[in-house]
Amino acid sequence: MSQLVHEKSESGVLSGRDAAILDFEKSWWTARSSKEQEIRDRFDLSAARYYQILNALIDRPEALEHDPLLVKRLRRLREQRQAQERARRKKRLRRRLVSVMVLVLVLSVVSVAGYQAFNFLHDTIPQEDMSDYEGAGDSADKVVVTLPAGAGGSQIGSILKEAGVVASVGAFVKAYNANSNASGIQSGTYTLRRGMSAAYAVASLLDPASRKDHTLTVTEGATKRQVKESLMRVGGFTDAQVEEAFADTAAIGLPAVAGGNVEGWLAPSTYDVTADATATELVKSMVSTTVSRLNALHVPAESYQTVLTKASIVEREVSSSDYYSQVARVIENRLADTGGETMGKLQMDSTTLYGLGRTGGIPTKAEIEDPSNAYNTHVYPGLPPSPIGSPGEKAISAVLNPQEGPWLYFVTVDLGTGKTLFAATYDEQVANSKKLDEYCEAHKDMCGSGQGTPPPSQDSDGDG
Repeated sequence: MSQLVHEKSESGVLSGRDAAILDFEKSWWTARSSKEQEIRDRFDLSAARYYQILNALIDRPEALEHDPLLVKRLRRLREQRQAQERARRKKRLRRRLVSVMVLVLVLSVVSVAGYQAFNFLHDTIPQEDMSDYEGAGDSADKVVVTLPAGAGGSQIGSILKEAGVVASVGAFVKAYNANSNASGIQSGTYTLRRGMSAAYAVASLLDPASRKDHTLTVTEGATKRQVKESLMRVGGFTDAQVEEAFADTAAIGLPAVAGGNVEGWLAPSTYDVTADATATELVKSMVSTTVSRLNALHVPAESYQTVLTKASIVEREVSSSDYYSQVARVIENRLADTGGETMGKLQMDSTTLYGLGRTGGIPTKAEIEDPSNAYNTHVYPGLPPSPIGSPGEKAISAVLNPQEGPWLYFVTVDLGTGKTLFAATYDEQVANSKKLDEYCEAHKDMCGSGQGTPPPSQDSDGDG
């Protein structure tokens, strides 16, 4: 039974269980079993009890503080479910009322009653309210509207009329019913022009370009520069806004061991970018996810930065996770080999390239020998000054559980397939490196012009 189940939260502070539940909600769909089974296995809770706890949890201010993006999304989903349930109840009530009206019609055969039932069943809009604008609206006058889940033509029309997008609900309902694709209008947030014709408003709601809800995906190995570019592209933030978020270590919850640098702390995952999301909130969610993952793997706080740095190198050194645990062992063996062949130098191309502002290819001989690059682990022993990207969970787990082996060297001999060979001795590495040279000779476009492995020497690159 999980210890987390029995943890109690202090006033204003999330318990370990609460934090674990929030982290689970971010990634449950990656589990191998069903969500209900994962809930039982992880928390020893029934699904019903779990959702009771979750619903109460997302209403707590400390949960919002912990991960504002996730909590806002969960609240939004709950509101959508509640709206759908209200719609279902209304529909059931309507069916009952229809039955009553039919009975009244049969019993009374009163024309007035029949007329009223007809109006009720068809949910018509008063005919006198059919005014409509012309054209596509004012391009300089835009408004943001949010459509709840389960909204039909009448409800959408009411929202748009109130926002000044359309002239009347009646005109919108007419256009909605005339468009065979209108049922495909999704809930969410839209940017629309004021003064649209009803038909143009329907078309705009069907256009994905009008939607303001987007997702941002941080991939394994992504650098903070790449994450910034994604935030600017998807979220519409400026360079200054993202850099300000990166620098506000208190607001984003960046642990002190990071030394004020977010590199490595922007967790690979998919994040909601809603119309009201800020760059700081998004970055905070990324940092929070990283901390939660480290805690779930029982990494001591003082070791956060070291683990992330090693894992980021593992992530970038090989393209296949099949090799992660072996690369992690090479790192450990080299760091311990201070008096041996490697003199404690990692000699990793990935760190050297990071210091040069590149994420791929093979460094030249001159770049390998350049002492001005603080991330040049061909020159400097030990770990580089910081992580070189955002590691995924597999890379972190590999660092915590490296495969046993004597390897000091490895080289990726096929940059297309990621095939990697490992060696315990320098002579073995020289033989393996020749295979990379052969590959680069045949695939200059992959290795880069003028690039390749350095000439064999005891101080040559230990990787590919």
